[in-house]
Amino acid sequence: MIKQLRKVGNSRALLLDKAILELLGLSDDGQVQLVVNEGSLIVTPVQPAHVDKDKFQACMERVMKRRKPLLRRLAK
Repeated sequence: MIKQLRKVGNSRALLLDKAILELLGLSDDGQVQLVVNEGSLIVTPVQPAHVDKDKFQACMERVMKRRKPLLRRLAK
């Protein structure tokens, strides 16, 4: 998934879709740990909420449906 950075004051923000937050078990005020590893940014929830298996599946299906064209292009 490709996301666009947004300018917020003198900083840049990465906006995450609600479905992604749910998949990670993050609430609106959740904290994340950022690690840079070989040119990649790894974002990990500090205290992820327990994610229900059925809820996870529903979120995945919603993301797959919404991003289907993009996922097909990436698969090529």
